[in-house]
Amino acid sequence: MSTINPPKALLFDVFGTLVDWRTTVSYTLSHQAALALNSPSSPSLPPAVRLFASTISWPDFAQEWRDTYKSFTKAHSSPSTAKSQGKSAFKTVDQHNYDSLVRLLAEHNLTGLWDADQLYSISRIWHFLDPWVDTSPALHDLSKSFVLCTLSNANVALLRDLAHHADLPFSRILSAEHFGAYKPSPAVYNGAAEHLGLQSSQCALVAAHLGDLKAARECGFQTIYVERVDEEDWSVEQVGQARREGWVDMWIGLEDRRCSALAGLCEVRGRFLGAGSGYFNGGIGAGGGAGGRWEGMGPGFLAS
Repeated sequence: MSTINPPKALLFDVFGTLVDWRTTVSYTLSHQAALALNSPSSPSLPPAVRLFASTISWPDFAQEWRDTYKSFTKAHSSPSTAKSQGKSAFKTVDQHNYDSLVRLLAEHNLTGLWDADQLYSISRIWHFLDPWVDTSPALHDLSKSFVLCTLSNANVALLRDLAHHADLPFSRILSAEHFGAYKPSPAVYNGAAEHLGLQSSQCALVAAHLGDLKAARECGFQTIYVERVDEEDWSVEQVGQARREGWVDMWIGLEDRRCSALAGLCEVRGRFLGAGSGYFNGGIGAGGGAGGRWEGMGPGFLAS
């Protein structure tokens, strides 16, 4: 990235990057289990279901549920898979979340804990995830200088509900659903740039997952890494190597702080828009590769 050709659009991964899925999903599962166990109809629950529902770790169950999503999207991310299945056969994340919830409950001997309506409602909790505390205020400020857009594997209906619930001021909602394939398929990144009427080099992906950023980079995107607790799938060694190689254009680590105790997107906002902050002064500590990037840009730098 250079000051001559800064990104015109910031495209955001959503789960883990903008919203804290783990806390919301874990709480919902635990709360709904407690309601089921203490409802007037609870004596009708099979003893085994009652036992397993009382002793299971719902945060661990939430992680298993999330892991099925990763496996599902990875299996449908190759261009050949997307082409062979066609958009008409595209299975949405909503559909997957419901199907995988039913399957996981069966695997944990919990079938019958919730009825069909309750299962459907719980599977939709992904529409109402709470944001990280830095997300909404930073996006509102960034929206004054950038086109803000989702670029998520979640389906459009889910993303619209999430944007409303979490107060995320996106200019556009873009989903893998639009392109009939899941990230990291090049079809998603290239399709997003085309949809926005921009060159790939005019787009920057913001994500908490280096695999997503690597795929975007290979399609010509600029890259911004926002580290979140327990979100990175790469090993410590792989993360360290990526940082040393410098192919991430802006690197926001957990150690970075600009807004009181906040980091994340608050730090991204500060590096882009904060008066006198210096943005990039070059080097790994400032965010990635050799040389300064975006140095000295103010809030109006996209006006021309």
